[in-house]
Amino acid sequence: MLTKKQHQLLIFIKDRVEATGISPSFEEMKEALDLKSKSGIHRLITALEERGFIRRLPHRARALEVLRTPETGAAPAAAASAKVIHTNFRPQPRAHTVSADQDGVVELPLHGRIAAGTPIEALQDNGSSVSIPAALIGGGEHYALEVAGDSMVDAGIQNGDTILIHRCDTADTGDIVVALIDQQEATLKRLRRKGNSVALEAANPAYETRIFGPERVKIQGRLVGLFRRY
Repeated sequence: MLTKKQHQLLIFIKDRVEATGISPSFEEMKEALDLKSKSGIHRLITALEERGFIRRLPHRARALEVLRTPETGAAPAAAASAKVIHTNFRPQPRAHTVSADQDGVVELPLHGRIAAGTPIEALQDNGSSVSIPAALIGGGEHYALEVAGDSMVDAGIQNGDTILIHRCDTADTGDIVVALIDQQEATLKRLRRKGNSVALEAANPAYETRIFGPERVKIQGRLVGLFRRY
């Protein structure tokens, strides 16, 4: 059962994508529902996601997939040719379920660069891949990123390293994670939970710890390994 505001937002998003092929902005959603702040929209989107009506796609700014509506129980047919709705499009990383060849080597998609420093725009999928020993990773979906910056040097992660990420949306305090901030910026940091806040902590004293409300930070994966070329 959806609340009145949840239902209004879902229908507003559905109608907009059917009419234009793209999602409304958070500002447009806020105005359409007559809310005072965008944080209310974040909460409504989270509620719709938890109830299985929409899905947020990783590494795309404000990208949503409509899975079903209360009326139909399925994704709206009129949106079939543009099911993924978004603003400021960024390609979705192609996660890889590990399957090693006879030499014990796997190919992982390489999704561009991740900031280990000041956060950069959300990740781009450049279509490249890297070959790694399967022993470096376990089961599940994985992808690789190139590190840009020096904020994690005290954790042994240097500029230019290639890191191996287990795709997940949760992590424990102390894990090094790929974090998406405000659906727009991606960064590599150590996760710390402090009460109702989320801290993204650098491993370099030259960088300060950044603290956010939990609705502003989405975990995109957890660091499981790295390799370095000399």
